[in-house]
Amino acid sequence: MLGLWTLVRFLHVTGALLWVGGQMLLSLVILPLARRRLAPEAVADFAAAAGRRFGLLTVAVFLPVQLTTGWAVAWHKGVTWASLSEPGYGRTLAVKLALFCAVMLAAAGHGIAHSRGRARLSRALAVASLVGSLGVVLAASALPAT
Repeated sequence: MLGLWTLVRFLHVTGALLWVGGQMLLSLVILPLARRRLAPEAVADFAAAAGRRFGLLTVAVFLPVQLTTGWAVAWHKGVTWASLSEPGYGRTLAVKLALFCAVMLAAAGHGIAHSRGRARLSRALAVASLVGSLGVVLAASALPAT
């Protein structure tokens, strides 16, 4: 039988899947294909529109779901601020949270840099966000089952 906490974890994992999967799909499939198939000015417009849409979904859906479900799972597991420095679950979760914060900052910086026409910085922050997101997933995968 599926309980409440299974649903909460499912929503958390699904949110992460959509965020990281969306980044990978855009970066590895959609944008390279657009660069090959569309005129340069169309690629820029398409990439900007896709980025705005992904950013809007991130702020409106992804972040609220991840923050709410992540807090709920931590509360359910009895995580405290003090336990984040303890070996095992606490320290691994602390790494995951630190990476998540860094990823969100990189993603926000990417959007700002892109809107200001700073292409190299924008691209570097996009790559940092994607690599960091994979790090978040790795840290989540390393959380001990309790």
